[in-house]
Formats: sequence, C-alpha cells, structure tokens
Amino acid sequence: MSNVSVRMSTAAQRVARLRAEIERHDHLYYVAGEPEITDRAYDALLRELADLEAAHPELEDPDSPTKRVAHGLLPGFPSVRHSAPMLSLDNTYSIEELAEFDARVRKLLAAEDVEYAVEPKVDGVAVHLRFEAGRFVQGLTRGDGEKGDDITANLRTIRSIPLRLRDKSVPPLFEARGEVFMETEAFAALNRRREKAGEKAFMNPRNSTTGSLKMLDTAEVARRPLQVFVYQVVAAAQRHGVRTHLESLDLAAKLGLRVNPDNARVAGFEALRRHCERWESRREALAYGADGLVVKVNDLAEQERLRATAKSPRWAIAYKFGSHEAETDLKKIELQVGRTGVVTPVAILEPVMLLGTVVGRATLHNFDDLERKDIREGDRVVIEKGGEVIPKVVRVVPRPGRRGPAFVVPRKCPVCGEPLARDPEEAAVRCENLLCPAQVRRRLVHYASRGALDIEGLGDKTVNQLVDAGLVRDPADLYDLEIDRLVPLEGMAEKSATNLVRAIAASKEAPLERLLAAIGVRHVGGTVARLLAERFRSLRGVAEASEEELQAVSGIGPEIAASVAGYFGSREGKALLRRLEERGVKGKPPERRETPSAGPFVGKTFVLTGALSMPREEAARRIERAGGKVSSSVSKKTDAVIAGEDAGSKLEKAKALGVAVWDEARFAAALRKAGAE
Repeated sequence: MSNVSVRMSTAAQRVARLRAEIERHDHLYYVAGEPEITDRAYDALLRELADLEAAHPELEDPDSPTKRVAHGLLPGFPSVRHSAPMLSLDNTYSIEELAEFDARVRKLLAAEDVEYAVEPKVDGVAVHLRFEAGRFVQGLTRGDGEKGDDITANLRTIRSIPLRLRDKSVPPLFEARGEVFMETEAFAALNRRREKAGEKAFMNPRNSTTGSLKMLDTAEVARRPLQVFVYQVVAAAQRHGVRTHLESLDLAAKLGLRVNPDNARVAGFEALRRHCERWESRREALAYGADGLVVKVNDLAEQERLRATAKSPRWAIAYKFGSHEAETDLKKIELQVGRTGVVTPVAILEPVMLLGTVVGRATLHNFDDLERKDIREGDRVVIEKGGEVIPKVVRVVPRPGRRGPAFVVPRKCPVCGEPLARDPEEAAVRCENLLCPAQVRRRLVHYASRGALDIEGLGDKTVNQLVDAGLVRDPADLYDLEIDRLVPLEGMAEKSATNLVRAIAASKEAPLERLLAAIGVRHVGGTVARLLAERFRSLRGVAEASEEELQAVSGIGPEIAASVAGYFGSREGKALLRRLEERGVKGKPPERRETPSAGPFVGKTFVLTGALSMPREEAARRIERAGGKVSSSVSKKTDAVIAGEDAGSKLEKAKALGVAVWDEARFAAALRKAGAE
C-alpha cells in the first residue's frame, strides 16, 4: 500500500472516531445533562475534525457534526404536508373540568379507571422531526396542522436533535413531535448579551424561540440557546410495536432524542388529581416556562379507540395551572387603536413581577368593563395572569384617601382626531377613518404576522420606522422597498435589509387563504379565509363576488358577507387589490380535491344544528369534500339534519317534515365510510 493510501486510511479512521466521539459528547451534554469534558476540550475535537475534513474532501459527510450549520442564507421555508395531522389540545382550567374529561374518557372506553401519562406543558414551539434509516431528514413547524414550514436547516443547529439516531437497530422510518424552547436562565443570558451589544432585549422565551426558528441565517440560529423535548412518537404502535405512550418516549430516548425527565405515569383520577395539585407549587422550580400539564391516555390502543375531533384528540387535554395575582399601582390609562379601528383602554402599571415576567401593561378589555369595575388612574389594582395569557386588571384594591376622576370615554380618535362611533351591538368604540395612522400601522403588522403572511423581520418597530419615513402606506408599498432605502433606518444594516426584502418578496408565493387573512377584512380570520379561497380560487374572485354569492358559501353568514363585499367595494379595497395585483401578489389557490362519485354524502343536502363536537365550519367542510352540500335552512329537499346537543327549531322542523335526523355517532360513522374524517 502506498504512503498516500496509508495516510488516507489513517485520516478516515480518525475522522470516524472524532465524529463518533463528538456525537457522544453532544448526547451527554445536551440530552443526558452529564458532560464529561470541558467546552475547550470539545472545541478542540471539533476543530481537529474540521481541519481533517478540509484536508480530505473525499471524506465529507452531510451528517458530520461540522455540518450542523448551513452556509449562507436560506431561500425561504417551503410548506410541506404532515404525514399525520398535528392536532392542538383542548384546555381545562380546573380540577372539576379535568374530572369531566376523565369521566368522558372512562365512559367512551367503558372502563372503571384509566392510566394516564402526565407531562409538563412546555411553553415552546411544536415541531415535527422525520428520520429515515436513522438520518434526520426533515423538520417542520406545526403550521395549520395539515401543513407546516420546512425548517430542517434551523433544527439541525439544535444539538439535542441528533443528526443520526444512536441505536444500531434503527427503524427505517421514525417520526416524532417535540417542543423547541429556551430555558429561563439561558434566555436571560441571551438578553444580557444583546443588551451589552446595544441590541433590544427579547420579550419572552417563547416569542424568541418562534422568531429564531424562522430566521433565514442558520449561523444566527445556532447562537440561540434552543432545546427540545420530544413528546410524541408518530404511529408508535403500528411502526414500532410499543404498547403505551410512555414506552414510545422510552424508545425515543433510547434512540438519542431528549425526553422530559419530569414525565410521569398515574393510574386513576384520584392519583391524577393529586399529581396535578402537587405541580401547582412545583412549577416555580422548573428550569423552563410551563403553563400547565398535558394529560394523555397512556394506552395507545385506547387512544386509537377514542380517536379525535376535527381539532383535538379525545385522549388528551391540557390542564392549565391556576391564575396568579399581583398588586401594583395603575399609573395611567392609555388608548390603543387596533387595525379595525377599535379603540381600547390599556393599563400602564408600576412594573411588577408575575409568573417570572415583569408586567408593565395589562388589558382593560373595553370601556364597559372599565366602567363596571370603576377603575381609575392612580388606583391600587390587582392584576391576574392565568395560563400565561396577557395579564388583565381584575379589581381595585380599596384604600383610604380621595381617588382620581372617573375615566371618560373619548369622543374623538386619540391618533387621527376623527369622531368615534359606538357599535350598538358590541362594546366596541371604533375609529372609522381607514387612513388613521394607528390603523395603518396595525394593519401592516397584522399583514406580516404569523397568522397571516409570516414575514420575518417585519414587526412593530420596523413597521413604525417604515411608516414614519414615508416608505409605506399600505401592504402593497412593502413590495416596492429597496435595500438602499432601508439601510439608513436605525438598526437596519445591509444584511438585515437584504433579509427583509427577500422575506417580503417570498410572501408573494403565499397561499391565497393566508393572503386573504393578511389583508385584514373585518370578520375574516383563518377559517373564513380558507372557505373563501376554496370557493373562489383567487383574490380577484373573492373581490368580485356579490353578497349573495358570498352567503352561499357554507359557514359564511350575512354579517361576514356584507363585510367582505363592503371592503372590496370600497375605494380603499379596490385600490389595494389593484396595487397588489400590479406587484404580482395574488396568492396561490388551494389544491383541488376530487369530488367522490359515491358515498353517504354525494348529491345530498344537509343542515347542521345544535352544539357539535367539531366546529360547524369544519363539519360543513368535510361534508362538502365528501360530495355533499350544506344548507342553513330545513326544507322538504333536505336529506338529513345533523343534530348536536341543544338542537332547537331546525330539529323540530325536520321532525315535522319527516326529514331524517342524524346524531353525532351516525355522522361520524358516515364520515369514516366516506373517508372524510
């Protein structure tokens, strides 16, 4: 063997040993929490490996520890369909409601007691991880539950996610769901570094985690202290032969994934109740934010029997910790104008610590609530935070002495000075000037928000700068922004300006339903936007639809139809539509679904009434996908009325006309037969 061959063979052996050793130390440090070497010694191993790979490019491996961080900026995040829906959980806020959940589960399973797995509800961002032949090949966000954004490159930077599964007998396909988060101390250290560098501190760990995962610069993501806990193995019983949920998490841990050590098994409701009550005091000691516990039926076969509703599994629930209160002084009541013109009062407080966060602002809901609670500037007030939601002022603390004057509901907009209108059917006081600067700013922030077009880097601060500089008046102006005009803005270097322009350009390819939600028409949220996108297929099609055509869409009533038609018929709506189209912003229509030619729904008309276990819009959508139609009124032409609890006059009319009535069990069975679950 030649000297060259010997050197290559020796280098290959050393590279293999270094990779295995570094992967082992990654697992010890980031997963097991039992490091064996110093950071300096670890860095020396990584440098040696990088030098050897540079000297021997033939030994390159995409899963090498040196390849965790991609070079250059990512082009964006394509949307990918989940192999199985990522469902959200129903919430419960009391032991009594938890007892009702247990009773429902036991009734459906015809069981005296049920075994549960209980996990801390980590305050993070849910992700889907896919491993093929042991290699980490894809990571997705939750997205809308059906599709998520492909953030594989960013997830590869998280060292508690192995690039290769550790066990020798790895399954050909392994999929898991997990929660990415930042530990409290690591987040505080990150903010100290940012402040030292003259950068703005992040508000809270969860928002910081969300923003980190959607960054286009993986090198910057790698500097964020992101961690992960795996909380579910997909198709665990079918693919891996395990019997319980906790056994599936044991399998994940064996394969090298990080599983929460605080997970527990409890048998029966009394044990579950005691466990939850103990956690009310234990949560303060956790190294990460947690707003409750996730309770899951442990037996996977029982989970399969319980199935799920349209949005949530019947075999799991989130038990939210109780509210926490604190006293402080209300310094001032400010007025805030939202994107739809609603003016709301906001409490400016003497900062106080509550659930690990310094609170300086709290919601006062509306002027009716303000008057009912008789809250005034200068009062001593109690603020409450429950389930990590926005804090609210709940009551005034009586104390001796004169109080300030009662708050007077404004008659003019605090921003533009136009008269305010009181909605007779709501508690809302509204500024109807669509060009009000406050509304313009809020509409732009909404346009770029996660629930809309999700434009990275376009938050409150940047929007304020763009509006103040006269660069942007409406969403269409965003697509005219140029890098050289952004760079002079405070804190906007060339790199961040380039990233922003790219992110805005990428939003042109967003799904139509996201674009419709982003425009901010009153009453048009995600669900309504999806219904409109599926029916009209284009932004122009929605804009030109009449009120009658809009009302003909299942799930859209007169109020929504009037709002949509009114907006796109207005001068402002027509102008925005034209300007967006001129810039190539049209929205991708949803995929067409083939209408089945046979089944229990094909060619039939249904009416929905009463309280169903799934949202009314979702039930209508499934019927339509299975070839049926949904009507809002019962007639002789109605084929069946699907009646939930507390059904009223429609049920009575169906009986009088001799129309068939389906209960939820029959409806669910028909959906299964039609393949529309």
